Amino acid sequence: MKLKLVLTAAALTLGTTAFAQTKWDLPAAYPATNFHSENLAQFAADVEKGSGGKLKITVHANGALFKAPEIKRAVQGGQAQAGEILLANFQNEWQIFGADGLPFLADSYDQSMKLYKAQKPFLEKKFGEQGMALLYSVPWPPQGIYVKKPITSGADLKGVKWRAYSPSTARIAELVGAQPVTVQAAELSQAMATGVIESYMSSGSTGMDTKTYESIKYFYDTQAWLPKNAVIVNKAAFDALDPATRQVVLKAAADAEVRGLAASKKTNTESLEKLKANGMSIVPPSAQLKADMKKVGDVMLKEWLEKAGPEGKALIDAFNKS
Repeated sequence: MKLKLVLTAAALTLGTTAFAQTKWDLPAAYPATNFHSENLAQFAADVEKGSGGKLKITVHANGALFKAPEIKRAVQGGQAQAGEILLANFQNEWQIFGADGLPFLADSYDQSMKLYKAQKPFLEKKFGEQGMALLYSVPWPPQGIYVKKPITSGADLKGVKWRAYSPSTARIAELVGAQPVTVQAAELSQAMATGVIESYMSSGSTGMDTKTYESIKYFYDTQAWLPKNAVIVNKAAFDALDPATRQVVLKAAADAEVRGLAASKKTNTESLEKLKANGMSIVPPSAQLKADMKKVGDVMLKEWLEKAGPEGKALIDAFNKS
């Protein structure tokens, strides 16, 4: 009888330990091998280790749990406790989300980080109003133009079937006279292979992820902008954690932001080298192409400021002063 009681007590203790573990889902849009996803996996591992197993975060890469456009709403509504989003995807909801998708506004890693510093207080306030919090953010490598044929000016893109995945990429297409076609990251390889698109703007990293070199042979290194992924958390889920675990999450997030920036820079160099090795021509933009794309950027900044209003002006002023 005594043994039975001891076993029952042990079972109850085990049950309590298992019950005490909090589990979070973190949906993400990119392949597990992408540097953002690898960074997320490390973030999750750091949280589990730092919390002594109290908080386990499962990363669902490549749109497996929610597709890219659905992730923000899923976190906001609590279907997922955290998630990774491309900020520029949500520009139609709030213009400030699209600031880092404005071409030629911040066209280097240093400029990108200056823009993030100026943008961060606005982002934190907005996410807070929506019942979420910003954990960390990591830029993609600089964006260039993938295209099937050689180009020397903006006019050469006229009529080209162009992948649009955000309001800004769709607007660039309109301004250069290309044909915008909406294609999300997970469907990009197929869209190129079947001729649905002939051109798109992205980083060397995306080019490698999607084996773009199998369908497209030219990459123009315009360094047009460095869009950011943001990792967000549902505020109620975060607040439900004990104070020590909350600190572990914040520490892991701060580490992930630093590590992610270094990984982005490394990925940029390596992916362009790999694209070259796979037969792609990596071409610096001609003076004419640069001038044409700068004009597109100027138009888009003017339009964006009109839509973004005083908030947008305050953000650009803060960025220009930094």
